[in-house]
Amino acid sequence: MLRQVSLGTLGLIVGGILSVTGFVAYFSANATLNLVGFFYGIPILLGGLALKAAELKPVPLVTASPSVVALREQQATSTQNQIRKDVTRFRYGQEAHLDSSLEHLGLSPTDEERPVLERLREEDMAGAYALILEFESPLISFETWQKKQDKMERFFGPGLRVELTQPEEERVDVALVAATAEPPPRRSLLL
Repeated sequence: MLRQVSLGTLGLIVGGILSVTGFVAYFSANATLNLVGFFYGIPILLGGLALKAAELKPVPLVTASPSVVALREQQATSTQNQIRKDVTRFRYGQEAHLDSSLEHLGLSPTDEERPVLERLREEDMAGAYALILEFESPLISFETWQKKQDKMERFFGPGLRVELTQPEEERVDVALVAATAEPPPRRSLLL
């Protein structure tokens, strides 16, 4: 729950209350409250303003059903969980969600061309847990995304496969699907 709280807004509220209390105390000659308001309220208020200016809002998460949540608990990889937790909370000092990952994959040549993560979806894909990242990608073509598919599978690690779809023009869905299939047993060379 704390991940869904904006520290910038919290700083503005607490700093604002303490600052107003300090000003009221100053005009009513209450030295103790005056000091609290000025020495704590104003710095907290300024810190809240700075955080609010550098704030990146969380991406909405859509879960199809409780059975998908149960599937997540059974099959989700650490990468899927980390992505889900990172993009569904307030972030500070970043331009966009997953900006460094997109840059590493070669899908963000400039800040203007960078695809924007709009939403996350969790689905059951043929019995496998899938975390679907919905990007708005007006300047990076779907063909470019397809060329990077192998690199994405290596980047997001073992135990995941990447499926790309284009539901509409200028949108790309990246499905990170947990690989649930057991690898074939190794054969012994000794008879």
